[in-house]
Amino acid sequence: MFVNPLARRDLIGIDDLSKDEIVFLLDLGNRFEETIGRTRVMDLLHGFQLATLFYEPSTRTRLSFESAMQRLGGQVLSVADARTASSAAKGESIADAARVVATYADILVQRHPAIGSAQEAADAVEIPVINAGDGAGEHPTQALLDLYTIWKEKGRLDHVTIAMVGDLKHGRTVHSLSKALACWKDHLILVSPPALKMDSHLVAYLGQKGAQVTETDDLQLAINEADVLYVTRIQRERFSDPEEYLRLRGSYTINRALLAARPDLTVMHPLPRVDEIATDVDSLPNAAYFRQANNGVWARMALLAALLDRLP
Repeated sequence: MFVNPLARRDLIGIDDLSKDEIVFLLDLGNRFEETIGRTRVMDLLHGFQLATLFYEPSTRTRLSFESAMQRLGGQVLSVADARTASSAAKGESIADAARVVATYADILVQRHPAIGSAQEAADAVEIPVINAGDGAGEHPTQALLDLYTIWKEKGRLDHVTIAMVGDLKHGRTVHSLSKALACWKDHLILVSPPALKMDSHLVAYLGQKGAQVTETDDLQLAINEADVLYVTRIQRERFSDPEEYLRLRGSYTINRALLAARPDLTVMHPLPRVDEIATDVDSLPNAAYFRQANNGVWARMALLAALLDRLP
């Protein structure tokens, strides 16, 4: 008899999942993608409520979670601007807010600007809690959809060289994705200005997990060697000094000419973009970032069904 290993669990960081559990979720997401293409909606989560509590702005993450829940037949309770539109504006703690929401919903998705905030919510409640981004910490569900995208675009997750470009210091998407890719012992090329390098402790951890890590500020080197170019924006909201942000903004810009010699190089971006990928890249067959955003629905459907123990 199959026992669901993810039933009733939280997802705070991508390391909460083993390699086998990640593969299980990716396979399940693929099944949902194929099924929804035929039926548009399922009834697996009929009668279940998802609460999305977002203290930071979001378009793709919040809406794809809500779309995923509704496509599975469940319902959604949403606070899109919890910092000002919830009792957080009155000083309510993360733990108290989570306790209240847990009386209304069966599962909670939370985004908050403080590292550790998702764990704080999870410690306060019995329902599953999913981290949709805790400041510059992690974004594990983005890593799941990124892995799904790499698998769909390249046909594999092992023996892949992935260049991560931009703000690797504050970028929670690259923090989670790099940890996940280390399970496959892939080659990670980390491309950033010196001021935005990935934390040395995380780099050491990736090496300990078996990843081959190259740190550089040379974008052309990455383009020449990589199978996947994962571009991130310089995040203005993570800088306390506006002058430093302005100095570093635009450190790297990907355009059509730069990619001309590498039509096989898959270009990804967690979005939103500002000026780090020119719009002339959008029509290239290897520009995968809008397909990547769409893949968030399938990955998050898989996660919701697994955590709520309602598998097809």
